[in-house]
Amino acid sequence: MTEAMPQFQLIEPSTVDEAVAALQDAPGAVLCAGGTDLVVQLRQGLSDPGTLVNLSGVAALSTVEETNKGLRVGAGVTLAEIAGMEAVANGYPAVAKAAQSVAGPSHREVATLGGNLCLDTRCVYFNQSHWWRKSNSFCLKNRGDICHVAPKGNRCRAAFSGDMAPALMVHGAEIEIAGANGVRRIALADFYHEDGAEHINLEPCEIVVAAHLPPPGPTSDYEKIRVRGSIDFPLAGVAVACNKLDDGTAQFTVAVTGTNSKPLLVELPGDLNAEEPNDAFFATLEKQVQKAVSPQRTTTIAPHYRRLSVSALTVRLAEGLL
Repeated sequence: MTEAMPQFQLIEPSTVDEAVAALQDAPGAVLCAGGTDLVVQLRQGLSDPGTLVNLSGVAALSTVEETNKGLRVGAGVTLAEIAGMEAVANGYPAVAKAAQSVAGPSHREVATLGGNLCLDTRCVYFNQSHWWRKSNSFCLKNRGDICHVAPKGNRCRAAFSGDMAPALMVHGAEIEIAGANGVRRIALADFYHEDGAEHINLEPCEIVVAAHLPPPGPTSDYEKIRVRGSIDFPLAGVAVACNKLDDGTAQFTVAVTGTNSKPLLVELPGDLNAEEPNDAFFATLEKQVQKAVSPQRTTTIAPHYRRLSVSALTVRLAEGLL
């Protein structure tokens, strides 16, 4: 059951500076680009902003620049555009694969890179109608004081389920952020916190402007599991990049989504190089991923299944990249 849309003031800036100013003038305002997730939250009573700042008219957010320093993709570029870019498909295959795998074709036509990177965390106790959540005394993420997933804890366990973040992270992406104090760039991996209620590193009045990818290097791939083969958010997803060295060995970078409150770069031992495909190497890789992730009861699918699935996907992708 959905609720009626709440009333709000709509501001439509045409520049990044105007958007930042709008956030300063209206504390508590919410940003909107494609709106594929936000509109659902508005209808479910999960968000009730007094002001909505529509970024779709900010042309500077929809630009793509390819230079010898790499690729800069604006936060307003749609996922359909990213999936169709030759420069992305050739230089950063996991990024193209992740963009192509999000929801359905109509969603990808309007959903943006920035929106997917800033996607709210999800939980079976949170993404419900207002009356359902009220009957359960709400939750730590919204109006309540207890996490129903981990009642004895003091942190929200809702899971991040964006597809683009892990694919960008394995390629060493950085994120560009604009705010009242100017522009800053940080590693995308540092943009997130392990807290389902406060999972992104954005200060008040800041906006994600673009993602920066270094020049193409390692090859990569992305895959996920979900209940249905389309539309659904990932129960668990993994991006793997493989850098083949001159000495014949290979170094892997692994990032995971859907299992934690943030997209997770998996720490692999420095000596975990693959001189040649062998069972011992892949068994170690699989165990490292299982140890790193911590899926909770945030979906109707068992956490242990998601843990085993994401590690199996990692091995499958790694084998395919060698």
